[in-house]
Amino acid sequence: MSEPEIVCACDSGASYRDCCEPYHKGSRAAPTAVALMRSRYSAFVYGKIDYLVETTLPTSRTADLKDDCRLTCESIRWIDLEVVATLQGESSDKIGKVEFKASYIKDGSLKVHHEYSRFRRKGGKWYYVGEVSNIER
Repeated sequence: MSEPEIVCACDSGASYRDCCEPYHKGSRAAPTAVALMRSRYSAFVYGKIDYLVETTLPTSRTADLKDDCRLTCESIRWIDLEVVATLQGESSDKIGKVEFKASYIKDGSLKVHHEYSRFRRKGGKWYYVGEVSNIER
């Protein structure tokens, strides 16, 4: 008996197996900045800490990045993702920006993480560089 397919947390509507799982397993690289952003969101949902570290641009990695990602995964329940806008970030671009809103529950309160993220393609792979700005409410 096979396992039931789960819908990917990144809100693509596709199954996890056909969407972000290949990125998380390293069998495929995210082809665009928005695909990387979606796969990083689902990595937070599924607790894929190593993937979050590996997809952060090496020069943007802090000494406590892995611990920070783990703490976020353990303390927050992500419930929804909305991609608001993208700028560049296609497979032929070198940079990209993605604006998104991610709803979550922390300590029993519903909150929204609103971020403008920067991405860079290096060596044929997309990496998260960091936030341009973050607005929480």
